[in-house]
Amino acid sequence: MAEKYIMIHDILSEHKDRMLNLKKYYPFFVLCDTTFSQYKEGKYSNLDMGYITMATLRFLINENNFHESEITYEQYEAFLLEVLHREFDLSESEEEEKELCGYIFDKIKNDGKAFTFPYFDPEEKKKKTSRVKLIDSRIVDGVVLYHVTTDGIEFYLDTKEIKEESNISVQQLLLEKMIQSENFAGGIEVVKRINNEVGKLSLKKKEVLELLGYDVFAGAKASEEYMDTVAQWFEEESKLFEKNRALIDKAYAKANSQSGSVVWKEIHKLDTELKKTIIRHGELIRETIELQNIADEMIGRAKLRKLRPVFQFRDALNKIMKKDQADQLGMLVAPLFMPKLTKTFAVESIDRMLESKGDNADYGEKIEKKQVDEDYVYEDEVEEQRITANFGRLFEELLEQLWKHGKTTLPELMAIYEIKFGKEIYRNGDVYSFLVHLAQKNRYELRQMQDKQDTFLEGIVMNRLSVEKKDKYGNMVFEIFFDVGNILRFGEKQDETFCITDMRFETVG
Repeated sequence: MAEKYIMIHDILSEHKDRMLNLKKYYPFFVLCDTTFSQYKEGKYSNLDMGYITMATLRFLINENNFHESEITYEQYEAFLLEVLHREFDLSESEEEEKELCGYIFDKIKNDGKAFTFPYFDPEEKKKKTSRVKLIDSRIVDGVVLYHVTTDGIEFYLDTKEIKEESNISVQQLLLEKMIQSENFAGGIEVVKRINNEVGKLSLKKKEVLELLGYDVFAGAKASEEYMDTVAQWFEEESKLFEKNRALIDKAYAKANSQSGSVVWKEIHKLDTELKKTIIRHGELIRETIELQNIADEMIGRAKLRKLRPVFQFRDALNKIMKKDQADQLGMLVAPLFMPKLTKTFAVESIDRMLESKGDNADYGEKIEKKQVDEDYVYEDEVEEQRITANFGRLFEELLEQLWKHGKTTLPELMAIYEIKFGKEIYRNGDVYSFLVHLAQKNRYELRQMQDKQDTFLEGIVMNRLSVEKKDKYGNMVFEIFFDVGNILRFGEKQDETFCITDMRFETVG
């Protein structure tokens, strides 16, 4: 009763998952069944819809997944016509061929609707419908683009890339059935077949070693696949061996009363063969570990060989001389004058690091008191000294013009600066920085500036002006007027002009 209950429970609980797994195959058989039988009275019954469907899926997978682009109907039509001409010798008028392509495409995408797959859910006791699409579409900038769905990809891969069961596992399960049915003679034959499978894996190991000998990187890939194959079944095999050993022990206990009988001898022979198989499995595991070590060593040597320098300057020079093309020498010399952007690390340094003995002693940190050079001038201090000097001289010249004439304009002031300091003044950034600071206020009173400096510029000017200058300009008050609509351009060259809003300076009182 318990076994029957388990069976019924499995049927009920697994049915839905099985149906959902089957749904991705459903559109293929629907398409193969009725696609061309009713189209134009079976005129194109020679066409194989199964092949066309598979070719369509492969084309979409190639474009969507490998080229990362969706396709238009025109691209698909060109592909399908090529298939129909090549495989089925289709020869119709252009209009009729295009109509046929449209009909086939509508069938594969089911007129834009999903294929419905009905099934019965025994747990909920009602009919359900599962939907699946092989091709889907979307509209981008008014153009319909098509792509294969995940169900379509899964179906296409399942028809070819089915997971392979281990032959040894299958034989082990068969051996279990043989022992349970007391067919010990048949079990001996099964164990021999298991040994043949183990022998094949041993031969495969030798093939991988040979491949490593002449193509180390292809051999490395084959070695990884071999390791994955062995690891995949070994854990399961050890459990099956233990289970079969337990069954043989039970058969021994049952046959003890018939000592010397044919059955007891067959059990003993089967036990001996199974022990040999277990020993061979152990040897296979050792060979696998050995293969891994050999592969690692050969790959390491191959990598070191690739790292060795192989470029010979003398050979390159001889080739250039033979070709009589001296301009190619630049190719050799240019890298020597470039900055070394990449850093290299010698592989041999790793061995030296691992072999070197570290000093485990615990030493205190020695702190040295460094003498500070009080006369050292930092870069920002140099910049500050230059700006202070330039701002002071420029402001003094402005005050001098206002003291003489009572007013001046920005073009006149720049002309005075050019006479005093040369034409290089137009390329001096401190001039434009000075004008920006000067424009922070539209009124300057020298008497108040001596008592309180409101801006960075006023602080510099007061520190730079001598006592005589302060007495001379001490009562001066001037204002700045901005002509926003008039943009002045200064500079010696056309491509080195600087734009400044026009300014006018006038004294007050």
